[in-house]
Amino acid sequence: MNKIITISREFGSGGREVGKRLADELKIAYYDREIITQIAEETGLSEQYIQAISEKGVPKQAFHFGKTFTNFSILQNTQTEILVKQQEILKKIASTGNCIIVGRGADSILRQYNPINLFVYSDMKSKINRCKIKAEQKENLTDKELEKKIMQIDKNRKNYYSLISSKEWGNKNNYQLCINTAGIEIKTIIPALAQYIESYFKFKKE
Repeated sequence: MNKIITISREFGSGGREVGKRLADELKIAYYDREIITQIAEETGLSEQYIQAISEKGVPKQAFHFGKTFTNFSILQNTQTEILVKQQEILKKIASTGNCIIVGRGADSILRQYNPINLFVYSDMKSKINRCKIKAEQKENLTDKELEKKIMQIDKNRKNYYSLISSKEWGNKNNYQLCINTAGIEIKTIIPALAQYIESYFKFKKE
């Protein structure tokens, strides 16, 4: 059984950093933007467009139709193609070997692979501070503007997740481990996280 680790995260919480450092610690494959690149290569669409669809999903009126993308006749063909292709790629990755996948609703899409699902979150002040540190030089947003951006991105993620899962994005009951990164240096908690994950899969195997 492959060890599949999925990481869902609030924007600005450091979930991507958790995933990358954890993959290095466990010496396993890491997938994030690599998935976008692969979809672009297989569809011929731009990475920017694919990223927008992956984050924002599809029109709200489509949410109640069902939980399989192939039934959404209301969607534009390219949107449907992207979301279906993303599912195919995620399942191919999961069947290949041990890995960490950040975002993309992977915890729901890969549920048949019995992954361990992590959710990374933080308080608003910490998320704003982290966004400031990571921001490009040209992006000079105020704290109020950053808060609005964070809330909108998380809303988009929640809406997208509701399309592919009957569960609620961010609900602690849907994850094996929720990690609050407020007030900590992420690299310091990685060894403990790695140990937890190894113990989890060892227990599941037994």
